[in-house]
Amino acid sequence: MAIEVETKDTTALSDSEIEEMADMCVGQPLPFEVGALSKQTEAWVLVTTARMGAKLKGFAFCTLERIGGTPSVLIGLGSVATGSRSDSILRGIVTDQLRRAVLAFPDEDVLFGVQIIRPAGFAVLKGLDGIVPAPDHKTSGEERAWGRRLAKRFGVGSLSYDDRQFRVSGKGSLANAVDFDSAKDQDVDDVTAGFFDGIDAPNGDSLIALGWAMAEELDKLAR
Repeated sequence: MAIEVETKDTTALSDSEIEEMADMCVGQPLPFEVGALSKQTEAWVLVTTARMGAKLKGFAFCTLERIGGTPSVLIGLGSVATGSRSDSILRGIVTDQLRRAVLAFPDEDVLFGVQIIRPAGFAVLKGLDGIVPAPDHKTSGEERAWGRRLAKRFGVGSLSYDDRQFRVSGKGSLANAVDFDSAKDQDVDDVTAGFFDGIDAPNGDSLIALGWAMAEELDKLAR
């Protein structure tokens, strides 16, 4: 069955669609409820959904904006139903956001930023350049500065964010992160696994990750 992906304004989300999102999240590591999901319609401009037939299989709130003049795609709260096609569902969501990025920011490199809760979450940034944090990579001052900018945009206070580890410390509520686990067996190196040591997503902990979609790669999606 084909995966159908759609991106629309969050203002167009109906109450029944938000309830459907909450129903999909039941049993997931981050069981987002209707109240939390409703707040996202005020925090984000767009929402991307993925369906198989009439069944919702994934969603992610997002926005395209400039941060200090830099074209950016910010992915907020999201969830992909765990299953045999979860990787394809996530890829469909991200690809649709990449297409929107090239339309909004033609001929420009675009920053992607997201909060994740486990190594599988790096799949959001698959294929991008300059992904941080990364194994065997000493982050630069500019990369740490980008982490701080993203933390601020995600509503994370400076006292809750460690810019050297890119880690967010929660305050007792679910992390506004992308809840995704791969259906494929993953060979995760010790360093990457260590990024998530002690991460308690139900408490609000997460890792901020970022990468760059280069203009020449984005251009391929517009052809």
